[in-house]
Amino acid sequence: MNNSWYICNAWIVNERRRFKGGILIIDGLIAGVYEGTEGEMPRLPAQTRTFDAGGKCLIPGVIDDQVHFRDPGLTDKGDLTTESRAAVAGGITSFMDMPNTIPCATTLEILEKKYDLASGKSLANYSFFLGAANDNLDQIISADPSRICGLKVFLGASTGNMLVDDPSTLENIFRKSPLLVAVHAEEESIIRRNLTQYRERYGDEIPMSAHPLIRSEEACYVSSHKAVQLARRHNTRLHLLHLSTAKELSLLDQDIPLTEKRITAEVCMHHLLYDDRAYPELGPKIKWNPAIKTEKDRLALFEGLLNGKIDIVATDHAPHTWEEKLRSYPDCPSGAPMVQHCLVVMFGFIHEGKISIETVVEKMCHAPAVLYGIRNRGFIRKGFHADLTLIDLTAPWRVEKDNLLYKCGWSPLEGVTFPSRVTHTWVNGHLVYNNGIFDDGVKGKRLEFSR
Repeated sequence: MNNSWYICNAWIVNERRRFKGGILIIDGLIAGVYEGTEGEMPRLPAQTRTFDAGGKCLIPGVIDDQVHFRDPGLTDKGDLTTESRAAVAGGITSFMDMPNTIPCATTLEILEKKYDLASGKSLANYSFFLGAANDNLDQIISADPSRICGLKVFLGASTGNMLVDDPSTLENIFRKSPLLVAVHAEEESIIRRNLTQYRERYGDEIPMSAHPLIRSEEACYVSSHKAVQLARRHNTRLHLLHLSTAKELSLLDQDIPLTEKRITAEVCMHHLLYDDRAYPELGPKIKWNPAIKTEKDRLALFEGLLNGKIDIVATDHAPHTWEEKLRSYPDCPSGAPMVQHCLVVMFGFIHEGKISIETVVEKMCHAPAVLYGIRNRGFIRKGFHADLTLIDLTAPWRVEKDNLLYKCGWSPLEGVTFPSRVTHTWVNGHLVYNNGIFDDGVKGKRLEFSR
């Protein structure tokens, strides 16, 4: 299949620069980057297709390091086909999926079956976390860091009973893991104590607004602090997933280049967008773990993103059926679908003057590639894979149920109007998303890592 293109008349944002120019793609790789509308132009090889970007914004494809695409075993909520379609429509060209599927990906054999599944289903590039458990240290030690994005450690309970709570096991994981260790940090004993108190008061009718008080600041900080202590003791490459509190920022450094950091952190888009004032209106739609917390926390997380304490933005895309979300608080699962909308939310922040377009590209494209050591992706550079996203900055649109691509069929953003729209997405040089039309015959590739 021909995947050679010359994308011209684009406003390119890459490596802290903006310029008008074009990109030549040959056999799925970037063969040249050309600056200016009247400067040097490439000699186009035969069968190269020309694409006029019409002055739209062209950026490297977004890399999302935290998704739950629910495949295998939970495919009533989402699967690798439906959710990767939503991802590329949202400008995401690569994702890293979590291990709490059915069966849980706690062995290398199960993990490889997930890779095989993705090779025939996913429109985007993919990697999968190996899951830590109290009894799989042998699998962790045997993992190939050039082929697997990382090890996921749940320090709080999760789907699939993957809580790692044995102190000696944690010590060994942090001491011996050849993989980057990514943690969901919430202290389970504190959560259980808080939940007991609210059950005594409300029974099963606990209000959704209690969620950030049950899964509290204390629960997050105590667990994150434990993870950081373990990492510093063993010089572990640690990544703190989905920070949700201002207090956790005190655990992080801000003046160290990303390439030199041993402890890194992410924020998810919803923790930048919402705070606890939204619970009365949105209730179960914004029930996440960790919980949406206060305005002070939200503002501090945004500042942490800008000052370098927080390294990347992710989605924690986690679809559930709407029937599940309508359950009472104790039985209502946490999580919401986000991959179709994360980038346009961030571009909304750009329109509001809260963040620069260069910083959005840095935190969503460049930094994930650097942080994980992804080979030849995340930048618009000669020789890199042509993963690219085109955005119309002046094309307002409203999120409605009939334009949602998530298998679960709902979003907390329904009714919201965004000023920018993703119009085209290339994955490995293939135009997989073209103004609402998908090329489902082209599949993404397994991510590789330079470690």
